[in-house]
Amino acid sequence: MKAVILAAGYGTRLQRDVANDSSGRFTHLAGTAKPLLPVGRCALISHWVHALTAAGCVDCIYVVTNALYQAAFEEWAAEFSNVKILSDQTRSNEERLGAVACLQLAVKHFKIEDHIIVIGGDTLFREDFSLRKVKLRFSDLQAKCEESCLVLSYQCKDEETRKYGILEVDEDLRVVLMKEKPLPSETKSRRACPCFYLFSKKSLLLLDAFLEEKKEAPIEEKDAPGNFVSWLIPRRPVYIHEISGRFDVGNLPSYTDCDLYFREKLQDVESYMV
Repeated sequence: MKAVILAAGYGTRLQRDVANDSSGRFTHLAGTAKPLLPVGRCALISHWVHALTAAGCVDCIYVVTNALYQAAFEEWAAEFSNVKILSDQTRSNEERLGAVACLQLAVKHFKIEDHIIVIGGDTLFREDFSLRKVKLRFSDLQAKCEESCLVLSYQCKDEETRKYGILEVDEDLRVVLMKEKPLPSETKSRRACPCFYLFSKKSLLLLDAFLEEKKEAPIEEKDAPGNFVSWLIPRRPVYIHEISGRFDVGNLPSYTDCDLYFREKLQDVESYMV
């Protein structure tokens, strides 16, 4: 199994917050890609590399970034033997390819023909999350059907449905529908879906079909990786694995909440997410 960490975003909201902050406490974050932000004892993305390596889930970790941050990611990756960096060659938010195109870029560039874990580079989970449990669940699904994929789900509040992709599932925890940022009245489900997916190697063939279908669509339809998941659901079996919650670093308040958790509340740093 391989891991692809999507890290080609430009963090425009966070950088705007940093620039507008008058306290001076966060000036050191200016110009830093979100996955490289210090969270607790290390960079946000380093938590993933440590956990993926310790759990023995993958044999290689591919990080897709952009030309603006490529050098910073390559400097960061120098301490890891199992991490490879790929640039999408863009230099601004307006030029971005979108997350699905970045995933396809990694699959083609590294000639991936294996199951992959796709991880949002600005996402972390709470301490009860376990990569080994997720891998076991995926293996069980694969034993029944080799086309099966797995996504995560956690309960969000009523007022949060408009922020996330919301999953509707059947009694077997198979996803039947994903609604993108629905009103609370539009679905009974409160199952939010973070950017962490296990795609079977057979499902990777559909990336080309999705992007071909969306080639004339606006970037918003290709940017969020959940759009591919939504498109995949009627075409391949997609199941959920339930977790308690996540950290989604999008702006300065969400970053400070995440950093505080890792500095003061994380109990077992060594086994985190393993």
